[in-house]
Amino acid sequence: MDMVMKLGTSSSVVIFTKSSCCISHSIETLIRSFGANPIIYELDTHPNGKQIEKALMELGCHPSVPAIFIGKELVGGASEIMSLNVRGKLKQLLIRANAIWV
Repeated sequence: MDMVMKLGTSSSVVIFTKSSCCISHSIETLIRSFGANPIIYELDTHPNGKQIEKALMELGCHPSVPAIFIGKELVGGASEIMSLNVRGKLKQLLIRANAIWV
């Protein structure tokens, strides 16, 4: 779990994905549409991908991907990001995390 937290807090926006996950790709595209440049960890190609996936599930990510950290905090998965976006709060969260500038 420490490895996940270290990776998750290494940048203002970090997304854990799998290359075959279309929802992960959609979330990445949404976040990039605001101008953010997230760090992407594809678990199916990462050397420690299985361990990271297990740790994400222990942190409450079900399914394990996508898992999104913004501002060094685990925001959650696709549902949480979409909810923030629909409520107009995702952009503000990205601004507070210094992931984007207005």
